[in-house]
Parts: sequence; structure tokens; C-alpha cells
Amino acid sequence: MISLMFGCKTKTEEKTAVKKKPNILFIAIDDLRPEIGAYGSDIAVTPNIDALAKDGLQFNRAYCQQAICSPSRASLMTGARPETIKVIENFTYFRDANPDIITIPQHFKQNGYEATHTGKIYHKPGFADPDLSWSRRPAYDKMTIKRSKTPGGFANPENQAMFKKNRADMIAKYGPNAPRNGLGKGPAYENADVPDTFYEDGYNAELAIVTMKDMIEKNPDKPFFLGMGMKKPHLDWLAPKKYWDLYNPADIKLATQTTAPEGGAAMGLHPSFELRARFGIPKKGPIKDDQARILKHAYLASVSYIDAQIGKMIKALDDAGLRENTIIMLWSDHGWHLGDMGIWGKATNYEIGTRVPLIVWTPNMKKEVRGTTSEALVELVDMYPTLSELAGLEKPSHLEGQSFVPLLSNPKQEWKTAVFSQFPNPALREWAANPLSIGMRETYFGPLIKEQEAKIKKQQGAKWDRELFENRLMGYGMKTDNYRLIVWKDYTKPESEPLFIELYDHKNDPTETKNVADENPEVVKQLLVQFNKGWKGNLAKI
Repeated sequence: MISLMFGCKTKTEEKTAVKKKPNILFIAIDDLRPEIGAYGSDIAVTPNIDALAKDGLQFNRAYCQQAICSPSRASLMTGARPETIKVIENFTYFRDANPDIITIPQHFKQNGYEATHTGKIYHKPGFADPDLSWSRRPAYDKMTIKRSKTPGGFANPENQAMFKKNRADMIAKYGPNAPRNGLGKGPAYENADVPDTFYEDGYNAELAIVTMKDMIEKNPDKPFFLGMGMKKPHLDWLAPKKYWDLYNPADIKLATQTTAPEGGAAMGLHPSFELRARFGIPKKGPIKDDQARILKHAYLASVSYIDAQIGKMIKALDDAGLRENTIIMLWSDHGWHLGDMGIWGKATNYEIGTRVPLIVWTPNMKKEVRGTTSEALVELVDMYPTLSELAGLEKPSHLEGQSFVPLLSNPKQEWKTAVFSQFPNPALREWAANPLSIGMRETYFGPLIKEQEAKIKKQQGAKWDRELFENRLMGYGMKTDNYRLIVWKDYTKPESEPLFIELYDHKNDPTETKNVADENPEVVKQLLVQFNKGWKGNLAKI
């Protein structure tokens, strides 16, 4: 009887004894290069991301697999690389190409998690994989704020009218796909005195908070995977006035390296197609300093705007008493040139295009690790196995990344010897990485395209072949401790010889001002051996 009285647990005690799996807060940011205070920006006002880094682990050398939205996100969400999943441009839906692949949220859903998201996690709503990746919709029914549905998302009536007219004109001339191809845009930025929730990121942050509360109210014992997607600082840079007011234009420094790398690939840089599609941006030639300063101001205001939304989300997590059982992972899908190398936009294989912020916070992180940084080479494709391991889930067999959980306890240990990215000929593709459309060729982009072709023909000579350079040429980037190697070749013939090679010495030239491949044939030879081992041959040995 005594044994029965004192040896049996009540149902409540049994629940307490079984540790609930950790929640996951998966914060995605679009087009954010490491322009963050914690990463050394001398101007970015990002107190909330800085606070997360100060209490978590910041990865200083994290890289995307392709510097464009859909391939990068499809890759990291499936845990496989762009060519494996056959997504190298923005038009292919990963689920059409990979009907049976298991995504990160799908994996968590299959293991007892409630999985949902707000904002941009996959490339666009039509690619959001609602039936397989997620277990529920966001709590729209609990929102007390109405979503703004103005043309182009603009607040100012004149910007709305401009957007509507430009869009209608392009559709009338080039058909319904013209907007998808980047034609018919409004202005690149807006500074309006509106509440945070007027623009989509403010609304989606509130929706994420309401959805989190709804999940714990309806099923407090069920762990959740909550994706919170921030669209800014993707163009167009629409941010409330109070975030613009954080910056004195006179303090905003412009890019100092405004020319292409000496001896670099003529196909390695685009002529800023994405920005030039916006109203008021010169359709050819350089961006003047006065305008460049406004544009960078707009980018910074957008960064501060999304930082504030992230702060609200993390505060809500704290207020709900959930922080101590939640893993937070914050990342961006790729970098962005703000006049660097003379261009504006993503879509390159260089450091500024491929390096991203990545910050991880876990409840049980060692005190001596909190607030530190890691110089280990890691990739976005590594996030899937890392989250699986942190949550105690078995890793799916198709994954092509490596869990960096060991770095969370020992950030200084030796890790990967190289990380990999790729991009198909930025100079002769749209910024969405798809082949140039008729609209692109016939509008104001026509002269720019001819200029790009002329540069490539001059450099490549007899190697020039339109079909190859427009449709099959891929630049493959490999980043090691000391170098960036970019190998240009026909991606349909993996065993073919490279058409062109770029080598950048990061020890002596971290901003990649000069291609030194011709001066260092032995280094190139050694790195090509390493390159040919692929991602599998460069994993950390643990």
C-alpha cells in the first residue's frame, strides 16, 4: 500500500516529467547582407538582432547556395543543393520538381509538431507548399488589424498610381507574365508616416505573434515550428518614416569599390537589372552619389524596420514564457550589392552576394558561448540537419548539409574546409536567374544587354556561343579559409573543362578587387582538386 501511495505518479506529474520537445522560431529575412550592428556595420541600427547575437552564437562565415530567392530558399528548406533539386532560377517550383522530398517544416510536422508560418519563407505564396510543409494556417481570424491591400504596397497615392499605370502598360505590351519578368514597377523606395503594420512585414510580425498565442492556447503541450518571414530589405524599400529618421544622410557612407574586379569574369556581374526596373532609376550608366545615398538610406531604413518586428516577436515569446524551451534561428537568403563592384542587387557568386547573417540561440547554450562568434565555414543547407539534431529528430537521408550542432558548444573548432555556391551567368540572365525575356530585350534593358554581350565576346573570344552563355553557363563558387575560386562551365556537362576561372586571395584582398588566377597556376591547380571533391569531400571531420 505504501509503495502504491508513494510510487505512483499522477497524470499531471507524468506530463511534467516528460520534457516537451523544443519549439522552433525560424526567422527568415530577405536580401539582408550582414549590414547589422553585431556584424560590424558602423551605421545600421539593429538593436534587436544585436541583442540576439549578444546572447546567442553569431556565424561570421555563413553562405547561401545561390544568391537568388527561390533557389536559395528551396535549397535550405529541402536540405539539398540547387542542382540536386533542379531549382536554379525563380520560376521552377521545387515541389513540382521534387514531389516526394521532405522539407524542414514537413519533417517537424511528421514528428508531432504544429508547423506554420507568416510572411516569406518560400519564394512566393504559390510556392509555399501548403499541403505538405505546414499543419495549419496562420491565425488570420484572431487579427484585429486589417491587412493593407494598396497597389504595390505603397502608402502614397502618387506611388500607387504610378505602380498601377506602369504595370498596366507592360502587361498590355508584353502579356500577363510581364510583372513576373520584372517589368512594370513603381519607385524603388517610399518614406511614409504610417504605422508598422501598414506595410507587410509589420502586419506579418503581428500575425506571427497572434498565431503563436493561438497555438499555445489551443494545444499547449504540442511543440511548434513557427516560420516568421520578413520581406524587407528586398526591393521595394518601403519603410515607415520613423525608421528613415534613425539615419542622418550625411553619415551614410557609399561603396568605395565601385568597379568590377580586375581581370574578373565579364559574365560575373549584371548591370543592376533589378534596381533599374524601378521608376526614377537610370536605365544605363552609373548611379550618381546623391541618388546612391538615398538608396542606401532606404535599404538601412528597411533593415531597421524588420529589426523592430523581430524584436516584437522575441518579446512576445518571452512574455508567453516560452523562451526557455525555444530554439531561435535567424538567417537571410543571400547578400546584396549596394554599389559594391559597381552594381546594385544580388545574383552574383562573389562574397558580397553569397555571405549572409546567421545567428542561433538555444536555451541550453553554454554561458561561455553566449555572445561569441564563430569563424567556421557553414552553409544555409546546414540548417536543416542542425535543427533536426537540436530537436532530437532523426535526419532524413537526402540531406546535403552538415549539422553544426558541435559548433554551438565549441565555436572555435576546425570545421568545413570549403563551402559552395553557384549562379548561372548573371550578365545575361534576369535577376530571377531565368533566361532573358522578350520584354527585357525590347525595353530599356536592350542597350544594357548588348553592352554585356560585347564585354563577354571581347573577353571570351572564340569561346563565345550564344546558346551556351545564355542558357547553360554556370559559375560555381568555392569559398575556403583563404580563397574564393569561381569555376565557369557548362552545367549540363559536369566533366567538361572550365571556360574561365577566377581566384581571389581573401587573405590579401578580402573585397575581391583582382582575379589572380593567372598569377597563381599552382594554387588554382590545388584548389581545383579540392573543388572536384565537391561538398562531400569538404565536410568537417567529427
